[in-house]
Amino acid sequence: MHSKSDSVQSSAEALRYPFESHPGHDQVVEVVPGVLWVRLKLPFRLNHVNIYLLADGDGWAMVDSGFGNEESIAAWTTLFEGPLRHVKVTRLIVTHSHPDHVGLAGWITERFDCPLQMSQVEYLQSVYHQNRGTEERRNAQRLFFRRHGMDETLTDKLLGRGQDYLKRVSVLPPSYHRISHGDEVVIGTRRFKVITGGGHALDQVMLYCAADKLFLSADQVLSKISPNVSVWAVEPDQNSLGEYLASLASLTTTLPYDVMVLPGHGVPFYGLKTRIKQLADHHEDRCRLIAEACREVPQTSKELVPVVFHKHVLDEHQMGFAAGELVAHVNYMLVEGRLTCEVTDGVLRFRTT
Repeated sequence: MHSKSDSVQSSAEALRYPFESHPGHDQVVEVVPGVLWVRLKLPFRLNHVNIYLLADGDGWAMVDSGFGNEESIAAWTTLFEGPLRHVKVTRLIVTHSHPDHVGLAGWITERFDCPLQMSQVEYLQSVYHQNRGTEERRNAQRLFFRRHGMDETLTDKLLGRGQDYLKRVSVLPPSYHRISHGDEVVIGTRRFKVITGGGHALDQVMLYCAADKLFLSADQVLSKISPNVSVWAVEPDQNSLGEYLASLASLTTTLPYDVMVLPGHGVPFYGLKTRIKQLADHHEDRCRLIAEACREVPQTSKELVPVVFHKHVLDEHQMGFAAGELVAHVNYMLVEGRLTCEVTDGVLRFRTT
């Protein structure tokens, strides 16, 4: 039997979306006083990224910058000449190193002569992405994909268009200001606690304002899709899914149920803990699919991709993410003792324990 208080809390924890529509490409939406929401287009299936501007004295702190291409520069130019024409950016806070978030960091900081704030790991990871195209690194990536059962033709595609998006970053500023987990950042009249988490990125920055119950979740908790959680050649044994699930569990115990969540993609929402449970259940469902597929005959990661990603035809860009995410689930299940690994002719195959 549920008490009245249980019913009230259950209702409060239900997923709710306070905005019926998202901003157009030349529009700005005020989420709450002193918080602006901009949405920029992306040139792939995940077709947008959210940027937030937080009132900061006589200017605005920008959270993330958008993808590093001419279309994004044109979109910002339209906004800065239109609804944001009076806006001065006082600082740029970049949540993580993926090009749709850090891509125009150099362009924004140069235009407004403002500082860049990032976690140390994410800044250095951004620098790594800008300098990752050496032949040695490509050979390491090639070996990584081949060990997971990808044939030479598919590997060539993954190393071509499948990885090209990582280059879409303007030249980063040569220096930055570090923000770390547990820091308190004052932005205008608001105080934000810095929370970082792994899985989707190595040390992704999230911002929580307790007084206003605002949580900028970056890509760690999205409103309607699951963020990509992958493993790549640079750290082939990484347990990124384990790190991601640990981060979700920490957010569940750290944050109240009634915060407004401002995600990096999708729309603002309420119901953080409900959404976190959905995300955790989603990954457990994928683990069960993998376990069932590997029960009788050991399988390679390539053979497991269509088991997990069976709803869509994947192009090279999407296949790269699917392969990385499949390996993340496999590595997690190896750590949890749910799979064992066999190596035959240099190729990894996995069997359910």
